[in-house]
Amino acid sequence: MTGAVVWITGLPSSGKSTLAGRLAVALRERGWACCVLDGDAVRDALVPPPGYDEGGRRAFYETLARLAALVAAQGTIAVVPATANRAEHRARARALAPRFVEVHVGTPLEVCRARDPKGLYARAGRGELAALPGATEPFEAPRSPDVRAEGGEDERAVAEIVARLGPAPRGG
Repeated sequence: MTGAVVWITGLPSSGKSTLAGRLAVALRERGWACCVLDGDAVRDALVPPPGYDEGGRRAFYETLARLAALVAAQGTIAVVPATANRAEHRARARALAPRFVEVHVGTPLEVCRARDPKGLYARAGRGELAALPGATEPFEAPRSPDVRAEGGEDERAVAEIVARLGPAPRGG
């Protein structure tokens, strides 16, 4: 059985990384090899660092999608918590992946603004951050995601993702 890409999208501070962590634990408990490719961590690892303008985002999400597809082609589940604010970014990731599960963490904008652990919404409100999806940039929510999650603590969504992936391959 081949690996897969599980792309977890949502507004900044919606709970994408939290859900990815919970999913990774559940997958490993069931024998799947998995790799979490957190959008922020991958962005920090790239040299030169990609920009946040439209061209920079497009290049970054293309790179992230290709990296996830490469991991999945090795029989591993690539869990990708990354905003990917445009539908075209996620469509490209789907096209590259051997199997693809799109998960939308549908946390309301007001809740994301209140959480704001990195201070992004506050910085955008002060004009210090020009390109924040959901604040100063559009966020195109998936119309028909494979799985809908209500925040990062949604165990039902984790179970649904695991069920979509099926049993781990033997020896995994």
